[in-house]
Amino acid sequence: MPSLRSRALSAALVATGRRRRLATAEAVRATVARAARRPASHLPPRSLGRVAELSRTFVGAWPVYDASPRGQEPVARVLYVHGGAYVDELVRPHWSLIRTLVTQARARVVVPAYVLAPRGTADRNVPVAADLLSGLIESGGAGGTVLIGDSAGAGLALAAAQRLRERTGAQPSRIVLISPWLDLSMSHPGQAALEAADPVLARAGLAEAGRLYAGTLAADDPRVSPLHGSFDGLAPLTVFTGTRDVLATDSHELRRRAAAAGARVEWHEEPGMPHGYPLLPVPEGRAARDRIVELIGETAGQD
Repeated sequence: MPSLRSRALSAALVATGRRRRLATAEAVRATVARAARRPASHLPPRSLGRVAELSRTFVGAWPVYDASPRGQEPVARVLYVHGGAYVDELVRPHWSLIRTLVTQARARVVVPAYVLAPRGTADRNVPVAADLLSGLIESGGAGGTVLIGDSAGAGLALAAAQRLRERTGAQPSRIVLISPWLDLSMSHPGQAALEAADPVLARAGLAEAGRLYAGTLAADDPRVSPLHGSFDGLAPLTVFTGTRDVLATDSHELRRRAAAAGARVEWHEEPGMPHGYPLLPVPEGRAARDRIVELIGETAGQD
């Protein structure tokens, strides 16, 4: 049974019309047009600077933020790839999770503000993300490297891990996928029933956002939809999903295909939870974040 707080938050999401913003193809195109006229900020909140050493560099056209515990040596490294249907920038819940990773996991967290669709497409973004992951793995220091992504960012993260495996065979210590969006075609037959209960997402809008991100590539190209890529030789996976998420089908398909390939999958499916619940200020979200902190801590002895 979902907590009272989580039920109240889901009801609030419905009441405030959160789903309408990306509900249709037209709504997605309007979002992209607004961003072209007036790009949203991806800057971290000032409060993060009180607990973290912050810096920013550029990798090509990507601003890349680096946050480390203030006054402490990091025990591990994290590459965090944010969600937003490939058309939205980093927002406060993403930075809140990053703060948790810095302060509670004592991780150095590298955060790319990757180029959004339609300028940023899979054929351009996946190689850059793979380069970032490779560089972080090779950078040395204490602990291992954990790759974390939520929603669209989880798809980009997984595609980058697959790309890096094909290049060199290298992998992070673990891959954590939060409500991952892994098949941008939105064609799974189980999604129609889930959509009715989802307070956040709708298939039509996601399909249009996926089309913009795919660019000239087919929807089933693994760079676009890493669910169609190989799971051989990947790092151990941890997956968080909720039963009120239209994209839960992607998590279930991932679990099935990864198991068939012999990949290790730690599975968390929370009843009644919406898309991205580990980022939400609810008890179930807090428990998920605690587990992610634990997972990072488990890499502390790895080099």
